[in-house]
Amino acid sequence: MASTAVKDTNFNMRMNKQKKISLEDLYGSLGMTLAEAVNIFFEKSLMEGGIPFDVRMPRYNKETEAAIAEARDIMSGKVKAKAYSSAEELFADLDNE
Repeated sequence: MASTAVKDTNFNMRMNKQKKISLEDLYGSLGMTLAEAVNIFFEKSLMEGGIPFDVRMPRYNKETEAAIAEARDIMSGKVKAKAYSSAEELFADLDNE
């Protein structure tokens, strides 16, 4: 389907408000609207005959998976993490370990 075709239907979707704002900022910095970016994705999908990039679950080793889980626990507040006011304070703490 050519991009010059008449636009005669709507497509609606719901998403997280902050994600929408972030995407609008990102695509705005590229000189396009969110709707234009979605249309580009759709056009590219038609040209490729599918999703125009690999879609697969990332594979990480056990150590990386554990680090990701720990980071998620810290971000959610399940695990307390140390905080430092400067890099010097961090390095001094590391030297004491």
